Amino acid sequence: MIVQAVLDCFDVNSCLVFIFAFLLVTDIIKNRPPANFPPGPWSLPFLGNVFTVPDAKSMDKMAQDYGPVYSLRRGSKRDVYISGYKMVREALINQPDSFTERPIVPLFHSVSKGLGLTLSNGYLWKVQRKFANTHLRYFGEGTKGLEHYIQLESNFLCEAIKEEQGRGFNPHYILNNAVGNVISSVVFGHRFEYSDGTFQKLLRLDNEAVVLSGSARAQLYDVFPGILKYLPGPHQTIQSNYRQIADILQVEIDKHREDWDPLNPRDYIDAYLTEINKEEDPRAGFNTDNLLVCTLDLIEAGMETAATTLRWGLVYMIKYPEIQVKVQAEIDRVIGQSRQANMSDRPNMPYTDAVIHEIQRMGNILPLGFPKMASKDTTLGGYFIPKGTAINTILSSVLVDKTVWETPETFNPDHFLDSNRQFRKRDAFMPFSAGKRGCLGERLARMELFLFFSSLLQHFSISMAPGAVPNVQRVLGFTHSPGEFHVRALPR
Repeated sequence: MIVQAVLDCFDVNSCLVFIFAFLLVTDIIKNRPPANFPPGPWSLPFLGNVFTVPDAKSMDKMAQDYGPVYSLRRGSKRDVYISGYKMVREALINQPDSFTERPIVPLFHSVSKGLGLTLSNGYLWKVQRKFANTHLRYFGEGTKGLEHYIQLESNFLCEAIKEEQGRGFNPHYILNNAVGNVISSVVFGHRFEYSDGTFQKLLRLDNEAVVLSGSARAQLYDVFPGILKYLPGPHQTIQSNYRQIADILQVEIDKHREDWDPLNPRDYIDAYLTEINKEEDPRAGFNTDNLLVCTLDLIEAGMETAATTLRWGLVYMIKYPEIQVKVQAEIDRVIGQSRQANMSDRPNMPYTDAVIHEIQRMGNILPLGFPKMASKDTTLGGYFIPKGTAINTILSSVLVDKTVWETPETFNPDHFLDSNRQFRKRDAFMPFSAGKRGCLGERLARMELFLFFSSLLQHFSISMAPGAVPNVQRVLGFTHSPGEFHVRALPR
């Protein structure tokens, strides 16, 4: 009996060892990289490099060890990372048709379902992006231009700050509300009061989702969605938040349907409803489901980057008060105190423009950009990248590339000034990414940053609230934002 039990146990153990060995060999064969694929660190069987956190520090170390084009294995997939100005430019600018697709991102796919402006592909993406560009331009440059919307919102923002009467306050959501109101005016046809409970809920749901999306546990969901979707974790909160945001946006869309006039579109939603009514090209994706996802994409693209950059702007103006004084001197000289800034002032304000660009460079709010996918078999940096491979362009490596920037780790507006103290463009300035998948809201964000920033420093001197210190610690979410801080804004 004892001998038989031992033999049975031995058989079970042998069977388990055989199964494990079989799975291990299968994993090695199945996930063997193609010939001349970008190099990368040794990876664990079945798991890959899931314990490698893709932050700026670790990515910089990888580039030093393996070169500007390298790979990491995530579960059964191998992702390629592209580092440094030279190679990122090669990928996005010199090979504009090689990396135009988006991979499926499980964390967001439950909401986007491959629709919208950010995560769609092919013909649908091209048509939807062209439509959005055309109609944002129409509503942004007509009688109610983007500049008008931003100037109007600047007044509301400054009035709200004045109500603080020099007391310390957290500028986070007041800035998000102001920036969000600009894109809301274009998409919904109206703005929201800063006390509006529904819009405040939307802002907080979105902020929580953005922060959680950068966590290691949330990114693990993208590797093993089939298993983790049944387990608790930040991915559940993220997806719940986006579903709640979608519900809020659906209410706005339903309101438009009630009094929509196809002959007199008031905003983006009206124009989209008109396009749905035409039903000319089913492949173009003009339907109610796509309208909802496109609306969500526009709200996020038109709010998150600019609002977070403005918060970094306050942090750096507090940290470098002498730079704040120089900006205010230029504002006083060019604009004065009797009128608002407008976009025609920007060429005459090179120092302010340089400071804003340096805030974007140092703020570095989207260090890994948004993932793309090889749309065809491609060669990059001498390596073969098969069609369908997910790639990540490390924008932070471009913004601090030592071969391009004179003092990459220092806040230095001179990076954007020539010998005559006039503004100069820098090719390595890529906070919005570049190429065909560059940020849809880039033009709007540039206008918002100049007009909001100029308005704030025209009316206020910014300092830390009593007893507080500037918070330059980064919150590592999907975007990199400053930690929560309190400021004091004293009227000038």
